[in-house]
Amino acid sequence: MSVSRVLRPLAGLAAIIAGLLLAATAVAMFQGRTTDTVPLTVMSNRAGLVMNVDAKVKLLGVPVGRVANIDSHTDGSAVIHLEMDLAELERIPANVRVDIASTTIFGAKSVELLPPDNPSPQHLKPGQVLDADHVTIEIDSIFEQLTAVLSKIQPEKLNATLGAMSTALDGRGGALGQALSDFESFLASIDPSMTILTRDIEAATMAVGTYADVAPDVLKIVDNATAISSTVVEEQHNLDAMLINATGLADIGNEVVGGNQHLLTDVVHLLLPTTALTSQYSPALTCGLKALERLDSLPPAPAPGVVVSTGLMLGLERYQYPANLPKVAARGGPQCTDLPDMPMNTRPPFVVTDTGANSTQYGNQGILLNSDGLKQLLFGPIDGPPRNSAQIGHPG
Repeated sequence: MSVSRVLRPLAGLAAIIAGLLLAATAVAMFQGRTTDTVPLTVMSNRAGLVMNVDAKVKLLGVPVGRVANIDSHTDGSAVIHLEMDLAELERIPANVRVDIASTTIFGAKSVELLPPDNPSPQHLKPGQVLDADHVTIEIDSIFEQLTAVLSKIQPEKLNATLGAMSTALDGRGGALGQALSDFESFLASIDPSMTILTRDIEAATMAVGTYADVAPDVLKIVDNATAISSTVVEEQHNLDAMLINATGLADIGNEVVGGNQHLLTDVVHLLLPTTALTSQYSPALTCGLKALERLDSLPPAPAPGVVVSTGLMLGLERYQYPANLPKVAARGGPQCTDLPDMPMNTRPPFVVTDTGANSTQYGNQGILLNSDGLKQLLFGPIDGPPRNSAQIGHPG
């Protein structure tokens, strides 16, 4: 056997193996199996009817991974396991949004990654769990729901309904067209006000939010009002008795006031001069009370007891008749004499009033000597009436 006859089969076999390796490499590169991948998990309320393994994971239309596995639960939810390109993972923000979408309602689905409005500075981490925001509805789901709705409708009732609608609309095309035309005119008339209406709705949002905030307090008030109403119902007999007693008291009070009307009027007239004088001297009363308040605010004495400052003064003329008879003839109005702010080391002036006695009147002799008492002190009792030449107008 020649060497060429041996090499030709081996060359053919090597060519076949190289072709298979090239095809496998192309398939692996097409499926993304030649790149380094990391796991990622997507939680969805459903995976869709046309979501398959090896479905693409795209970011703004660019493939960044594939679907590795899909776990379906009995409640219809699904856990989609992804294999993401490690190089692309660092370019995707951690708060990326996830949609399960397809180009048409009949096409296969893919996992679409959508960048958020405010991207996070952190990027996706291997093993991170994301929630799907939206899953595209397929035509199968639409037909399934339509079939469920049609199965609940009875044909004879549907026929009767359509017949009634046909009878109601028969011959009323013009009126229906005019109604639609009038409705269009109405919408055209309110269209200029839509901006104001939108602004009012936006402002109403704040008001509704305020009402929502106070709703618990309002409900609490309603609960309290219910309790009060229940109490009133339970105590209605006592309430009736109280109203009857109040009515009787009002009748008695009316009799008392009505019977003593003239006496009460006379009392009011008699109090009028007193109240008028009190009103006139209210400034003096006010400053006097403020002075007492000032005394009340002073710190307590260092030792218990009463501190008294005494002194000796000249004697005054004794009572004279009829010059010192009491009378009410003071004039001059209210005088506070620096109260309540009395300066230190000052003495208030003496106010002379015409009240029947005056310690500073002319003719006051000041010191009076009791000569009779002095004689009796020196010599003992003396016969006869007391003799005291200083006591003018009296015996002795």
